[in-house]
Amino acid sequence: MSRTLAEWLSYQEGVNPRSIELGLDRVREVWRRMGAPAPARWTVTVGGTNGKGSTVAMLEAMLRAAGRRVGCYTSPHLLHYNERIRIDGRDADDQALVDSFERIEAARGELALTYFEFGTLAALDLFARAGLDAAVLEVGLGGRLDAINIVDADVAVITTVDLDHMDWLGNDRDSIGREKAGIARSGRPAIVGEPAPPAGLLDELAALGARIERAGVDFAVERAAHGWVWCHRDGTAFELPDPSLAAPVQYANAAAAIAALHASRGPGAPIPIAQFAGAAAEGVRTARVAARLQSLGGDPELIVDVGHNPQAARALAEWLDAHPGGPVHAVYGALADKDVAGVIAALGGRIGHWHLAGLERDTPRGLPAEALREPLQRELPAAAFDLHADVQGALAAARMAARPGERILAFGSFFVAAAVLQK
Repeated sequence: MSRTLAEWLSYQEGVNPRSIELGLDRVREVWRRMGAPAPARWTVTVGGTNGKGSTVAMLEAMLRAAGRRVGCYTSPHLLHYNERIRIDGRDADDQALVDSFERIEAARGELALTYFEFGTLAALDLFARAGLDAAVLEVGLGGRLDAINIVDADVAVITTVDLDHMDWLGNDRDSIGREKAGIARSGRPAIVGEPAPPAGLLDELAALGARIERAGVDFAVERAAHGWVWCHRDGTAFELPDPSLAAPVQYANAAAAIAALHASRGPGAPIPIAQFAGAAAEGVRTARVAARLQSLGGDPELIVDVGHNPQAARALAEWLDAHPGGPVHAVYGALADKDVAGVIAALGGRIGHWHLAGLERDTPRGLPAEALREPLQRELPAAAFDLHADVQGALAAARMAARPGERILAFGSFFVAAAVLQK
């Protein structure tokens, strides 16, 4: 009997004893056995420490605004596994995923794929069968050895490079940047989305022979009286509306997405030049992605974000500074491999009260609330806080404590965001 989707996902967790096993040999061999068809006529990979999901959403919205059939692969999901694979704006249905997993299982033989590798192959399989104009693929962990890197993308985007996943990628920005550069290809565009990237990233991109296009050097953002202007050193420039996605960093994400499409102009371009400015504007205006400074309304207002590392926390701090209001109640939970002290330090005194949530019931990697106490008291000795066994308890306490006109900011992990969005 065929497994259900839930049964397949449970099965996949036991195929490989390691939840993470970087390397391309196994996944590339299975894809070869499946015929290794191109996922779409044009493909872009999006890597980086933060900003990947937002950049993917903007690329998708721009391409769809130009009438293109688009497939998007992202991870992790928030509420349903199906969110990871999207075709023409719709999540893959259970049966399509089950059918693809059966094809992968038949092809893998003795090779022990990880949970993520099953999902990556399913995305490529379903995209190849859909006759897509474009595929937008979010890189999982790192780049060089991530399963997505079996695809030779037409364009690579590296949004940002910061300290995260250091057990796997290295202990400094140069080392991490070199790993992320591995998604680039010789002679093809590599878009660098931050204006001050580490030297290791640029050196590795140059060694690979990629055509580097840098924010602040080859393309730039200029604020205008209404909206903003994207401009390129080749003279291309056009005015755009403000991004629908909150946070000042979304201008940089939008600029990188536009640069990726601009670098692919010419024969076979994903968006013809006549449609380019209009599609870019429509994409910036309409792109949506859950749990990126997403307001759920109410008074006190509830805001949810997946920010989970110091760089993301600095972006949250920048947004709070740009949108001053009443006291902020933080609902915060974290995984064991994250820089909790760095996150707390980045937000500092902007948080009036910390409601610390345990995540050990959600994942083996989750920290109990008690483990968050020490870094909080070390970084912010005067901080007010309380401890809760889970996100639901922390959120309930924040709602009881917050008054009208104040804010509740739930962040720190996809598990925090998922728990809040399920309420």
